[in-house]
Formats: sequence, C-alpha cells, structure tokens
Amino acid sequence: MKEQIAQAVSHFEELLRQQLERVDQLEKVSASTDYSTLSPLVIGIIGGDGIGPLLVQETRRLLDLLLQDDLNSGRVLIREIEGLTLERRLEWGLAVPPDTLDQIKDCHVLLKGPTETPRGGTLESANVALRRELDLYANVRPVRLPEKGIDWTFFRENTEGEYVLGSSGIEIPGKLAVDFKVTTDTGTRRIARAALGFARKRGKTRLAIVTKANIMKKTDGNFSRLVHEEAGSYPEIEVDDWYIDIMAANLLNPAIRNKFQVFVLPNLYGDILTDEAAQIQGGVGTAGSANLGDRYAMFEAIHGTAPRLIEEGLGAYCNPSSLFRAAAMMLDHVGKTEAAKRLDQALEICLEIEKRLIVTGDRSGACCTGFTDYVLQTLQRK
Repeated sequence: MKEQIAQAVSHFEELLRQQLERVDQLEKVSASTDYSTLSPLVIGIIGGDGIGPLLVQETRRLLDLLLQDDLNSGRVLIREIEGLTLERRLEWGLAVPPDTLDQIKDCHVLLKGPTETPRGGTLESANVALRRELDLYANVRPVRLPEKGIDWTFFRENTEGEYVLGSSGIEIPGKLAVDFKVTTDTGTRRIARAALGFARKRGKTRLAIVTKANIMKKTDGNFSRLVHEEAGSYPEIEVDDWYIDIMAANLLNPAIRNKFQVFVLPNLYGDILTDEAAQIQGGVGTAGSANLGDRYAMFEAIHGTAPRLIEEGLGAYCNPSSLFRAAAMMLDHVGKTEAAKRLDQALEICLEIEKRLIVTGDRSGACCTGFTDYVLQTLQRK
C-alpha cells in the first residue's frame, strides 16, 4: 500500500506541474483572429463517427449554396479533413492523430461531426483534446423558444473543470479511484469576460453564475468569486449565483425560466445543463454549439454519434438540425452575417412554421437527405 500511495503522490505532483505550466501559457495574451482580413478563409470539415459523416455531407450542401460566390472566387476554401475516426484514433492510441491535428491547425474554423469516445480505458475524448490543443475556451450554446419567452445563451468554460484531467486520475485497485477538477484564475476570468461582453453587446441585463460552490469550495467557490470580480466592470448587468441542482429544476419552471438570459458555468455543469436546455427547445438534435478561442473556432452538433440508429439501420434518418444551426453560428462568427441570417430563417420556416417534413429518427419521418432538400428549396425561394 505504501508503494501505491507513493506512486499516487508522484503522479499528482506531475499533474500539478503540468497544470502550472498550462497556466503560464494561458497568461500569455494572444490577439484574436480578424476574419475580415483572411483571404482565403479556410473552413475545415470533419465527418467524425456514426451519423457524423452523413450530417457533415448534408451540411456541406448548404454551405456550397450559401457561400457559392466566395467559393467560386477563392475567398473561401472548404477542406475535408480525414482521419478523426474512432478506428484510427484507437490505432494511434491518441485522441487526435498528429497528421490530422496538423490539417486542423491549417484551417481557421472547423465544422465537426460527432466523434465517439469509448467508455473506460484511457483514450481521451477527441473534443476535449481539440479544445485543449486549439485553446477553445468558450462553449457557446443558444436556446430559443420565443412562444415561451425563452431566450438563453450558455457560456460553458470549455478547457478546465473535470475534463482537463479526465483521463489522468489515480486508482488503487479494489480500494478507491480519484479524479481531479481544475479551475484556474486566468481560465475563469476569460470565460467571465466572454459572457459579460456578449451580454453587453446584445443588450442583456442578467447573468446567472451556476456552480456548486457550497460543496466544491475551492474550485467552484473561486469560479463564482472571479466572475463577480470581472462583473465589476459591467455595472449594468445584474449577476446572480445559482447552484446547479436548483438551476436544473428552474429551467423546467415556467414561473421563473423566462427571467434568465445569459449563463456562465464551469465545464461539467455546462455540459449537463445545455443538454437539458436543448431538450426543452425540442431535443438535442435541434441545438448547435460553438467552441471559441482567440485563434481558432470549432462548430458542432451537441449530440453524439447515435450508435442506436446505426445499429438499427436507421442512420439515414438522423436529424441534421443541430449541425445546421452550428453552421449558421459559424457563418455569423466569420462575418458571413447575411448567409447566417438566411440559414437561420430557412430553419425557422422548416422547423417551426411550415413543418412539412419532420425528422423523427425512424422510418415514419423524413430522412436526413430529404430534410436537407427541404431546407435548400426554402433557401432558394427566399
């Protein structure tokens, strides 16, 4: 037992040193990418696993139409990035194979299909690895239900919390296992500024900090304290603290939920709460997600690879709406605001107004390609 404890202490010391080195890198401020100066703008598209390749293929059809002039002139390039499949990642024993990562870093923004993460073992999530490698510290997820007065935007810290060392825990077999949660001052301050800056820009007046600071006193306690400190520069924004458990209930409470506007959360709570919010909107297949950093940005669906659909031979009936919304977010982020607006409006017509084709995930509803045809027809008639 003494030897096992000594090994655990040595392992923990090495993790602390690595995280302190990471903090040193975070403190080196980098300039944000100005997409208006890029020629060409390079968009990388990644198929991923399961239903991912089909979703990306159909989203590519929308981009080809919306960016037709830019693609023909060479102002925008779309590159298909190969190699981020579970089989290849297992072959390498790495979350992202090195040659694939090189291809990714040659792009400015990414549109990514879902990738599979095995349960157990040591293979890290590709998403977690990409967020770290590209320093995509802000996960932004909007949820809108105008008829119910819901207009929420979630800012989930994307590179820390339980995820940064999720594959580096300590286990004494037959006795116990310990995982780690990491919160840094620099990482917390920058997600706070991202949320507060968004709120000011969009005329929002309320920010909800969601933690479990009464229990996780060091990590979540510091997260709350630092957000409040940053909020001192935004006196027009009212800042409230909420615990994750009661906030999960509040999102279901019609008497209070329309009062919330912008949320800022540590990594794990943001992962959970945004899926709940998406389900309220109509399901995880209806919401897009942005992963933003100073240099790179990655846009994706918020759902997984849907192995059940694949196993039952229903992959062709997957719902592309989440990745379509992510594509609209990507277009807006890189300054293609008119194209983003057109896509958002077409999705509103197809999903909320006309509803001529509905994707249900089985043969009773529309297939993925058929729904894409519907969106393309809607775009072309506008």
